[in-house]
Amino acid sequence: MTAHEEAPPVGGEDIAQPRPHATAEEVAAALQDTKLAQVLYHDWEAETYDEKWAISYDERCVEYAKNRFDLVAPGQRLPYGRALELGCGTGFFLLNLMQGGVAEKGSVTDLSPGMVKVALRNAEQLGLDVDGRVADAEGIPYPDDTFDLVVGHAVLHHIPDVQQALAEVLRVLKPGGRFVFAGEPTTIGNWYARRLGQITWHTTIAVTKLPFFKSWRRPKQELDESSRAAALEAVVDLHTFDPAQLREIGRRAGAQDVRVVTEELFAAFVGWPVRTFEAAVPQGKLGWGWAKFAFNAWKGASWLDTRVAHKVVPDKFFYNALITGVKRG
Repeated sequence: MTAHEEAPPVGGEDIAQPRPHATAEEVAAALQDTKLAQVLYHDWEAETYDEKWAISYDERCVEYAKNRFDLVAPGQRLPYGRALELGCGTGFFLLNLMQGGVAEKGSVTDLSPGMVKVALRNAEQLGLDVDGRVADAEGIPYPDDTFDLVVGHAVLHHIPDVQQALAEVLRVLKPGGRFVFAGEPTTIGNWYARRLGQITWHTTIAVTKLPFFKSWRRPKQELDESSRAAALEAVVDLHTFDPAQLREIGRRAGAQDVRVVTEELFAAFVGWPVRTFEAAVPQGKLGWGWAKFAFNAWKGASWLDTRVAHKVVPDKFFYNALITGVKRG
């Protein structure tokens, strides 16, 4: 089967079996093979990913996904007919966009069988018309001119050849079809976000070793597994983007009307410590009150970004980049 032929839909037992618990030997092999690392790392995260990143499929995340879409591609005629999510993870972006009226029918693809399995399960629970493929973004297994819209969230920085992937996206889009990718780390934003995360992680682990905070300590087995996953993270996160560089990649891939915008400065300074702290303590320890506080803190910081930071701070200093473009014709 070539990349230009459509693979049969997969679901349930037809999906390759995920490997959620990578051994030390598998991690060692993956350090030399970025695509194996992508599979192992994202299979490891699949079943807990939504909880780890506070992902939901309710009004909160529907609004978030729709706002990301409107930020980079405002004024679109909705809904699109058939949409594809590339590197779907648990389906967060496409499923919430579909609930928000952006697309009627969906397809999800990811290199990780575990992620595709969870995304299809989420779609089924939501009653959405979605099929799935385990697929490489550099060779998308659909025919030319299949989709009206292609979307992705935090996926381009995982792909070895981003220009080739965008060229594939344009191939499977119908003439005049659009792609929208959000959540891509900028070079400067990634630098400070990583350091905020590292400081928060090491501080939390050190504090929870104190006797008084014993109940906040994650089991050693989970920490060891997190350490193995963290080792793979250096392999799966391949790129950061200067906004102008990302725009040029889209143009070289053959897209028209390429537009790149950025977001999250103050929001990143709030979000990264919060997310890292949540990952460093036992699951279920923080509760609904914490989740509400964290979300409201992020919303307040986002308001500052919109009302203040974007008026005085250059785009390259924000954490997230979003890109859209259109297929010729």
